[in-house]
Amino acid sequence: QVQLVESGGGLVQAGDSLRVSCAASGRTFSSRAMGWFRQAPGKEREFVARISWNGGNTYYADSVKGRFTISRDNAENTVYLDMHSLKPEDTAVYYCAAARAGYIGTYYREVGYDYWGQGTQVTVSS
Repeated sequence: QVQLVESGGGLVQAGDSLRVSCAASGRTFSSRAMGWFRQAPGKEREFVARISWNGGNTYYADSVKGRFTISRDNAENTVYLDMHSLKPEDTAVYYCAAARAGYIGTYYREVGYDYWGQGTQVTVSS
C-alpha cells in the first residue's frame, strides 16, 4: 500500500514558479512510476506528467511541456513537480498518483494509477 500527501500549493502570479511535492509512504514507492494530474474547476481531471521508477523516463502533457519538470528522490520517498512560467489556465488542484503495478496501458490514463493523494490547490492570478 502507498499513501501520498501533496504539499506546496498556493497563490502565485502569472509568470511565477512554484514547486509542489508529494511525500509517499509504503515499501513499493521506489519501484513504481509516479504521476501528476490536475483538475480545474468544472473540468475533468487531466494528466500532467509521469516519471519512471528510477527517474530515467519522463512524460508530459503538451500543455506543460517545456514549463514543468517532474523529478523524484527515492531516498526521500518524494516526487516533485517544478512549475515555471505559470499561466492562469494552470489553476487547478494538483494530485500525485502511484502507477499500478503491472499496468501496460497508456501512461496518461487514470486507470493506470491505483493510489492517489488528496491534492493541493494551485492558483495562478493574471
